[in-house]
Amino acid sequence: MVVGPPGAGKTTVGEALAAALGVGFRDTDADVVAAVGKSVAEIFTEDGEEAFRAAEEDAVARALAEHDGVLSLGGGAVLSARTRERLSGHTVVFLNVGLAEGVRRTGLSTARPLLAGVNPRAKFKELLDARLPLYREVATVEVDTDHSSAEDVVARLTAELAKA
Repeated sequence: MVVGPPGAGKTTVGEALAAALGVGFRDTDADVVAAVGKSVAEIFTEDGEEAFRAAEEDAVARALAEHDGVLSLGGGAVLSARTRERLSGHTVVFLNVGLAEGVRRTGLSTARPLLAGVNPRAKFKELLDARLPLYREVATVEVDTDHSSAEDVVARLTAELAKA
C-alpha cells in the first residue's frame, strides 16, 4: 500500500514500484471514479466530500480484498478509522513530501478539489498538519520524496522492503 499527501508521488512511485516488484498496480481513486462514474472533482462538487469518503472507504476495502500488488490510496483515505484498521498487518509505504515541494508538484491543480480556493498553500499545510500523524500511524516504511526522482524512491523502497 502507498499513502501520502497530494503530490507525494503515490501513483508515479506506485506504478514504478509495482513494475520493479513484478506485481500489479491499482489506484483507489481510479476505482472510485469507475464505481461512481464521475471524476473526483465532480464527486466533491456535486455530492460532497462525505460521499467521496464513503466511496473511497468502500474502494479501499474492496481493493484490499481483491488485489495483492501495489495499491495506491487517495491522500485522504487515512482519515477513515476503518481504513486505518484495514491497513493493519499490511506493508504500508508513506511517501512524505514537504509543504513547498507538495505545492510545487500539485501545481494547485483544479483536479484536486481540497486544494482549490483562496489560499491553496494554506489548505495544503492544513492537510499536512492533520494527516501526517495518520500517515505515520499506518506506515511500516516512510520515505521522503522532496528531492528524489521516482526511480530513486523506488530503489530506496525495494532495498527497504527486502530487509522486511
